[in-house]
Amino acid sequence: MNRYLKLLVIVVVCELVGIISTPFTLAAIPEWYSTLNKPAFAPPNWVFAPAWITLYFLMGVAAFLVLEQGTKKKNVKKALIYFSAQLFFNFLWSVLFFGLRSPPLGLVDILILWIFIFITMIKFHKIHKPAAYLLIPYLLWVSFAALLNFAILLLNL
Repeated sequence: MNRYLKLLVIVVVCELVGIISTPFTLAAIPEWYSTLNKPAFAPPNWVFAPAWITLYFLMGVAAFLVLEQGTKKKNVKKALIYFSAQLFFNFLWSVLFFGLRSPPLGLVDILILWIFIFITMIKFHKIHKPAAYLLIPYLLWVSFAALLNFAILLLNL
């Protein structure tokens, strides 16, 4: 497969994770999320879509750079398994937090997600350093989201 087509496919797959989780989020915002007590540092809702679109793009590019190193290599396969796991937990967070309207389950998930992102970065760093660096904004954003999730949980007990 042409490498640019591969890049496009991987980026689209990452973006699709965000797209398929959107219905859980959109349905809950007006009737549930908007009624929650939120901390002063909570960003306005419009910030989330552009942030996530950018982060999914960076994830896709990072995965592509690792994939380009050869899928027959054991370390590449293992790194991509961790990458896939973090994508799964990324999707699951929207289902738990917004779909089930459960900040406690969202918090558990986002902590697991953070661990998988961190491990993915370590694995990517051993294979292709720039790929790991592309995930830094994602790790920072998820760290912020975990703090926000925790604050929402505390403020709405």
